[in-house]
Amino acid sequence: MYINITDSETADNKGGSGGLVHYLDKENRTDLTKQPEYWFNQDRTNILSDEVRPAIDNNMAKLSKVDAKFFLVNISPSQKEIAYLKEQYGEDGAKEQLKAYAAFVMDEYARNFKRPGIESGKDLLWFGKLENYRYYSHKDPEVKQGLKKRGERKDGEQMHLQVIVSRKDITNKIKLSPMNKSKGKNTVHSQKMGQFDRSAFKASGERVFDEKFGFERGLTETFRYANTQKKGSLEERIASHTEKRNKETRQQSQSQRNKTNTNQQPVSILDNTRSLGSFLEKEPKFNLPDLLSKASNNLLHALLDTHNKGDGAPLLPRKKGKRRNGMGL
Repeated sequence: MYINITDSETADNKGGSGGLVHYLDKENRTDLTKQPEYWFNQDRTNILSDEVRPAIDNNMAKLSKVDAKFFLVNISPSQKEIAYLKEQYGEDGAKEQLKAYAAFVMDEYARNFKRPGIESGKDLLWFGKLENYRYYSHKDPEVKQGLKKRGERKDGEQMHLQVIVSRKDITNKIKLSPMNKSKGKNTVHSQKMGQFDRSAFKASGERVFDEKFGFERGLTETFRYANTQKKGSLEERIASHTEKRNKETRQQSQSQRNKTNTNQQPVSILDNTRSLGSFLEKEPKFNLPDLLSKASNNLLHALLDTHNKGDGAPLLPRKKGKRRNGMGL
């Protein structure tokens, strides 16, 4: 799950939101045969563009010309995550589930400020838009190499969400900036401006997705792992690699045990009974008189041979000798 926050994608966020709203409506303009994608928030899923722009632009009380008026939150599931949603909910169901997920992400966005009165996405002014495709730009290496043209659709699953969120809260009183790098170390500054840990926000969005949809994420697919490899210290990167190697070893061992258990078929009581029956059928059969006769003969031979068998030497008759004087030694 890739979650990122930018000032704006194509338009300057120091002014009105009209340019960005128009840009995010591009898919509705390029394919008029399809049902248009409406804007949505935590309360509605059928919001028109004409409602989004004035709502954002009228929520700028006491912001100067150089202040950011809104921000853009990009929520981009991986192709594996999109395929998983479609498998679970179908094409249309995956879209609705992704929109519902965006509301949970904005709850995390709000709580990350750690500001009194900002407890969930309902305390924010935000509008989301689902996009089905991504397009090549002049920055892509495929365009630079002449393999693709600028504006051409990218292959694979590209469904993602764009969320415009106002700089001011829903009451138009509290300024909130996710670009604030304070993490609570400066108490006075945090109380005045709030704090926002972007890494914690991205990790929380990933966690919510896994919990909400029961998605099993590999270690190398986590934001924590990618962030450690990019920004972590040498010790942290080594620890991360060790964790990865240990996890792979455990998975291989578990896979081997499962394979062994699968190959070993359990033997039922019925199978044991059948085997015993087969064994008895193969044994030679005797009648009772024969068995008694053989037993008597064996017993007689055993009694006659007793004096020749045993652990000690054979018993011999004792000879008489002269009596010795002394202590019997």
